[in-house]
Amino acid sequence: MGSRAVSRVALWIAIIAALCARANCDSVTLTQGVSVRLEPAAKLSVPAVLPLLGAGATFSPFSGSLTVSYRLRTSPAGAGAITLQAASDFAPAGGPSIAAGALTYTCAGSTLGTACTGQESVATGAQSPVLAVPGGACTGGGGACSAANPNTTTVSFTLENDSSARTGNYAAQITFVVSAI
Repeated sequence: MGSRAVSRVALWIAIIAALCARANCDSVTLTQGVSVRLEPAAKLSVPAVLPLLGAGATFSPFSGSLTVSYRLRTSPAGAGAITLQAASDFAPAGGPSIAAGALTYTCAGSTLGTACTGQESVATGAQSPVLAVPGGACTGGGGACSAANPNTTTVSFTLENDSSARTGNYAAQITFVVSAI
């Protein structure tokens, strides 16, 4: 709306208000309710690449940690989870092997839910647990919800430094999945 149109609207409002002050006017106030249904929801974020670095000693394992950031809302009777699975083994061939159990991980420091306990193996054919969230949980806001927004947990990977692996650069894809019910 241009400034002239706004000025005209303001003038009409002033005229109507002045006329109402001199005559018998009626005014009605209405209240409109709004509603929304919030369903279980989840969002997940991890770094694009995690370099696994050697500790310096000959044939010591390679390791690296990443922070998993997530937002989650579960229904009172539901639950939530974060899992991971190798989408592929290391490539090119001749290097470390996920299928042979060379890549493992641990979880720690969850701000909402329960992180995995102990050492877990990364597999190509099955999802492995990272985090479990109970029903009625939510991210942010405090109170019944977690005060953190987003929530985080740390996943630390260890890759066996097998002497039978050939030298070279190798890469694998890990898929994280978050679900909320």
